[in-house]
Amino acid sequence: MSEVFGSIYADAYDLFYRDKDYAAECDLIERLFQTYGDGSIHSVLDLGCGTGNHAIPLAQRGYRVIGVDRSEDMLAHARTKAAGLSSGGGVTFHQGDIRSVDMQQHFDAALMMFAVLGYQLENSDVLSALRIARRHLRPGGLLIFDVWYGPAVLRQRPSQRVRVIPTPEGKILRVASGELDICHHLCTVHYHVWRLEGERLAAETEEGHSMRYFFPRELDLFLECSGFAPVRLGVFPEFDQDPDETTWNVLGVTKAV
Repeated sequence: MSEVFGSIYADAYDLFYRDKDYAAECDLIERLFQTYGDGSIHSVLDLGCGTGNHAIPLAQRGYRVIGVDRSEDMLAHARTKAAGLSSGGGVTFHQGDIRSVDMQQHFDAALMMFAVLGYQLENSDVLSALRIARRHLRPGGLLIFDVWYGPAVLRQRPSQRVRVIPTPEGKILRVASGELDICHHLCTVHYHVWRLEGERLAAETEEGHSMRYFFPRELDLFLECSGFAPVRLGVFPEFDQDPDETTWNVLGVTKAV
């Protein structure tokens, strides 16, 4: 079992999620900036930025963005995509742990998108990540995050999923299966990935991604203990809807106090 977001998985990451509508998600993020922001938002800290699929479009829309991720393999792809792109505000990427990174500056908004907060498994990890976000925000700054919604996870349960993705050289096959640890609010997803070039196996990897799922009052407590005032928890991406037991993903907006 390789490290989470190792080189083989990182190389295929954007192919796995090429159908994810990042442009629409950035539209939603901007709408939340305008609706809930305290004054103009110009600077954004993207914690757990991955390959830059939110950071780069936001920079092209005029924001000054700094992305942080612990995986150098993911950041290498982000930097490659950002190189040479015209961007109104600019984007830079830094390797670091979102539980302890110190950028020595303040931002108008922070992001933890694509279940980044869920990778913080212990209570202490969740609090550390949220407190780092708060430390980097000015008073009134926004934190926007999405997580797996506990009531839906427990009702729907994880299932095995298979994806076959064509590539110019052949195809990538990914099999994902999950198991729950209800006592610790964890879902561990086991990924097995094969990259085929014609009939030849070019690369293979296995990764286990443990994800924490959350309940509304639990989130409120974590946020309040970290210096935030919860604003709204809505369905993701249909944010104006209230979540229920059919809602696997929710989006949270909270404000630094």
